[in-house]
Amino acid sequence: MLHLQSESTKRWLNQVDQHLDEVLIDHAHCERKAASTAMSLMNSYTENRELCVEMTRIIEEELEHYHMVMEVLDEREISFCRLPSGHYGRELNALTRPQEPNRAVDRLLIASLIEARSCERFKLLAQHIKERDPKLAEFYASLFESEARHHTTYVQLAEHFAARDEVMQRLDQLSAAETEIIAKGSPLARMHS
Repeated sequence: MLHLQSESTKRWLNQVDQHLDEVLIDHAHCERKAASTAMSLMNSYTENRELCVEMTRIIEEELEHYHMVMEVLDEREISFCRLPSGHYGRELNALTRPQEPNRAVDRLLIASLIEARSCERFKLLAQHIKERDPKLAEFYASLFESEARHHTTYVQLAEHFAARDEVMQRLDQLSAAETEIIAKGSPLARMHS
């Protein structure tokens, strides 16, 4: 369903255990960046009415999630701040082909894979902390459905720019690259480290 070719490892859960505050701050940044990505896609393909409608929905949901994470930070008295970015998004976005319509396909599929990885990690995180932090676990479990829906929406919208078989072939290629990128890990505790 999520088109991921790998599962997150214990390494990431160890980072979560050691730096949960930092992962929560990064999560807020991820939600803001997801809204920004959707807005950028809307601006780039403004003539595609269906894409614009779907991006509007995603922007609203991502900003809602941003505010929800900010509430979690406030409840835990965690100060929100800038964080150095990890390599994950930068390396994924570097795979975008420069010419249209391939560029549109890649931008949408990369967004779909980021949503898929977030979805997978939210579920894993919810299970991992369920016993010691049931409220936070419930929060992460509640995000699963919308992240999965965003993933599916981005894949479907890519089919506005290329045939389904071409989109699925490219999704497989990008998913394989995503697996290599996520496997590198990062010393920074991030949602996608």
